[in-house]
Amino acid sequence: MRRTPLRAVTAGSALALALALTPQVAGAAAPAPADAASASSAARTATADGETAAAATRIMPLGDSITGSPGCWRSVLWNELRSTGYTSVDFVGTLGPQGCGQPYDGENEGHGGALVTRVADGNQLPGWLAATRPDIVLMHFGTNDVWSNIAPDRILAAYTTLVQQMRASNPGMKVLVAQIIPMNPGSCPECAQRVRDLNDRIPRWASGISTPESPVVVVDQWTGFDTGADTYDGVHPSASGDQKIASRWYPALTEFLAPGASGS
Repeated sequence: MRRTPLRAVTAGSALALALALTPQVAGAAAPAPADAASASSAARTATADGETAAAATRIMPLGDSITGSPGCWRSVLWNELRSTGYTSVDFVGTLGPQGCGQPYDGENEGHGGALVTRVADGNQLPGWLAATRPDIVLMHFGTNDVWSNIAPDRILAAYTTLVQQMRASNPGMKVLVAQIIPMNPGSCPECAQRVRDLNDRIPRWASGISTPESPVVVVDQWTGFDTGADTYDGVHPSASGDQKIASRWYPALTEFLAPGASGS
């Protein structure tokens, strides 16, 4: 499906999905009702009308602990996609799933503690891309850079490096880039404004790098997200935060998918 090169997604309906979700806290692991690896394997092979996962659209969730530790918005999003007919999707990554209270395709590239600037400077992404061959990347990245007081221009330069590496892997890569969720940790009173400063620059950056063949789409994950209600520590999403994050990814992602079939 061809689309306008840049489109900022600023609103999304709340997902109609009831989820028994236990947020991860220090020293406690979130429970999984079934073996996570088995659930992920089953999810990857369960596609519409007997299609194999090889025909599915391969989607890489990329980022830090908000995406991968446990990053249960991925489980919400995957189940919402399937329940609304988008069955030929394959979430990919070199990292396995963590317990999120329901079966889902849990492979991801959400590296806890990662800085996008270090991933770019260390040339880490090409290996992950070669191992997983995504068609679409969902990127929520930069929280740890903001916490480390790295300037927005450096973060956006790292974004540029990653997009170039994605296109080297797949010239038609579709890249969905989040304006990251707010953060308000007790140890960083300045972080809330730093997030705003980064997010304010993302649309212009995306407009300059987006192309018709490889669009870069800005997804507003900041608006309407409350660090008091939607995180358990001022940074990491709670169950309500996971719902909000998934609801913002959903309309942007489904622009590139066809129900029951692989995306364009």
